[in-house]
Amino acid sequence: MTKAITKERLAAFSDGIFAVIITIMVLQLKMPQKPTFGELLATWPTAASYLVSYFLIVIMWINHHFLWSFAKAATPRYIFWNFAHMFAASLVLRDGVGRGTGMASVPVFVYAAVVVFVNLTYHGFAYAVVPRDENPANRRAALVRSTVTIGIFIAAMFLSLKLPRAAFAVVTCVLITYAHPEARLPGTRLSREGSARDG
Repeated sequence: MTKAITKERLAAFSDGIFAVIITIMVLQLKMPQKPTFGELLATWPTAASYLVSYFLIVIMWINHHFLWSFAKAATPRYIFWNFAHMFAASLVLRDGVGRGTGMASVPVFVYAAVVVFVNLTYHGFAYAVVPRDENPANRRAALVRSTVTIGIFIAAMFLSLKLPRAAFAVVTCVLITYAHPEARLPGTRLSREGSARDG
């Protein structure tokens, strides 16, 4: 059955999921009840969480395509990790962090937990796709960086119980490190070739 599922078909399906997630996020945006600047400024938690969530989905899409550049075919293992990663993407709770909550502890805790899940599925996907015999030292370095960032996201979860806005800021800053996926596997021949193919 998996022979009929090509790498390109699975990547296109995943692109569709990312597009649907972004569309739903946009549709959830609501205008203030009163047409005043005060009401508009009061919606800043919603705007901030939307921007961060949009940035998160974009980063996931970039990293997803980067990982697929290593795959030669859609194997059952790759399909499993791909859909696990897509499931994690669908749990990005942008709306629950800001609107009506003022960025309270529990919503930020859940949001950070979702980001941890996103990173764990990315970690599993990367471990499955990236060849183990290609620059093992750089592979180990990428593994360490990934583990450290997951640890920081977990720390942000517990920080949110006391300082939710600071925890949300930590999540935002750490996400920036994922914006350039090639940097997570520096010096690898495959990463440069994969980037050239995708670009």
